[in-house]
Amino acid sequence: MKTISDVRDQLAEIFEDLRNKDIKPNEADSLANIAGKMIASAKVQLDYYALTKTKADIPFLDNQSKVINQTKQVGKL
Repeated sequence: MKTISDVRDQLAEIFEDLRNKDIKPNEADSLANIAGKMIASAKVQLDYYALTKTKADIPFLDNQSKVINQTKQVGKL
């Protein structure tokens, strides 16, 4: 999982696997816990950049920022 979108997609797959009883609840819980820690780590980085008033450079969030930039460009049309 390289980006936040990858994490979201993986969590959706885990949820589906859990509903289909392809994985055990404790396995899904462990995977969700790891994903939560990845997201929390990115949030700490964002908080740091906000406090230091510097430009955020977090590759994990790059995919999301590309989507936001594309949305802004479409709004200008």
